[in-house]
Amino acid sequence: MHLPDLIADALGNGLRSYLLTVSGFLLAVLVLARLQGERRAPANTLAWLLIVVLLPYVGVPLFLLVGGRKLRRLVARKAPVCPAPPVDAPRAAACADSPVAQAIVSAGAPPPVAGNAVRLLTTGEETYAVLEEHIRAARHSVDIMTFILGRDDTGRRLIRLLAARAREGVKVRLLLDSVGCMFLSRDFLRRLTRAGGEVAWFMPVLHFAPRGAANLRNHRKIAVFDRRTAMVGGHNLARLYLGPQPWRKRWPDFGAIITGPAAAQLHEVFIADWCFTTGQTPATVRGNGFASNDDGLASGPAELQVVASGPDVPGDPLYEGILAMIQEAKESVVLITPYFIPDEVLMRSLTVKARAGRAVTLLVPTKPDHLITELARRHALRALHAAGVEVRLVGPGMMHSKALIVDDRLALFGSANFDPRSLFVNFEIGVFVHSQPEVLAMKAWADSLRVRSHAYRPEPPRGFAPLRELAEEVSRLLAPML
Repeated sequence: MHLPDLIADALGNGLRSYLLTVSGFLLAVLVLARLQGERRAPANTLAWLLIVVLLPYVGVPLFLLVGGRKLRRLVARKAPVCPAPPVDAPRAAACADSPVAQAIVSAGAPPPVAGNAVRLLTTGEETYAVLEEHIRAARHSVDIMTFILGRDDTGRRLIRLLAARAREGVKVRLLLDSVGCMFLSRDFLRRLTRAGGEVAWFMPVLHFAPRGAANLRNHRKIAVFDRRTAMVGGHNLARLYLGPQPWRKRWPDFGAIITGPAAAQLHEVFIADWCFTTGQTPATVRGNGFASNDDGLASGPAELQVVASGPDVPGDPLYEGILAMIQEAKESVVLITPYFIPDEVLMRSLTVKARAGRAVTLLVPTKPDHLITELARRHALRALHAAGVEVRLVGPGMMHSKALIVDDRLALFGSANFDPRSLFVNFEIGVFVHSQPEVLAMKAWADSLRVRSHAYRPEPPRGFAPLRELAEEVSRLLAPML
């Protein structure tokens, strides 16, 4: 090659390198500006800052793909999820005398409503039986959204049942998350669609990836029957969570079946997610050919507050409600979660309560199903144990229940785990319980779960300690991004 060609080639390579460096720097600056503009947990912000600054050509594309949180364009397209109580719903006493309820309302969520009947679902067999019973009894509509639908016996049985009801003229809608059901084939659902049922896929990854929304998953689990009765909790629709027969490998989980005004609110959450996914109008989804003017009629004494969380909700009312519950505790806090990776504020709130002499109990699974989760939680468990929190391991394997109970007078259950993804990224649903009989029933269930647990003991130092500590620190750094 001649000298002029070598010089031109060198200049060309240098120019390309310069342009790549400048473009990478500008992209990193834009991402950093966006990070600063979003209300994130400090650990989450720090993790993204490090990867964007140290590895911009990896960190910037990764953030654009999975790092989005409160996306303005997404929120503008999706109806805000703040399900107002039915007009004739009884007003709850908690509206006036509960600081926690007031804090949640101030954060943007609807107030508590009275007049609800609640039945707790504490086993997978009971949950499946109630689900099947209400699908069979529905007269007009069955609306279900789930994160996971199993390709197992439970999933197939539910699809057969839903298809049978669709053939009988019941309006059946099934909303599936595209990541949670990634390996579920359309053939698996063909029996339902051929029978007249509708199936929609929430935010397909490839379609939404250019908008930075591939990381935003619908983790809500809601089933609504004739708009008046709703099932909500942590159960996915798979054998691992529920089924008609006992199974020794099934994970302990928790939920409830609700009748009354709160069920109508949960249906509004389903409608918002369904319409966003399908492009249908809320009037189309509500218009099932039957009167709905009695949706708000009282069905029981329970006072419930339905709170959605996610990119379609301004602010973080679920997270702020959790903090308010803990900070208002006068006697006891019982926290139950499968994935425990607290941010600094949640960690400090639990620590202060324990050191102030409150009885703080944390129930987590003996063995989480994800190694990185197990590694990331170790530091928090050791620190809380040292602060006086009673940490107990439910086992011998995995546990999927999620709940928070304070002073035997206030409780929370739903789909959210106590980790950054659930509290700050995913679409989630929570139900705050403000009536004492229902709270005491949840406390009795928590006590039964405690019986099946054993006391946590920090791991003694062993060989390869530096490597183990490094793995824990890396997991803690990465966990807020997962």
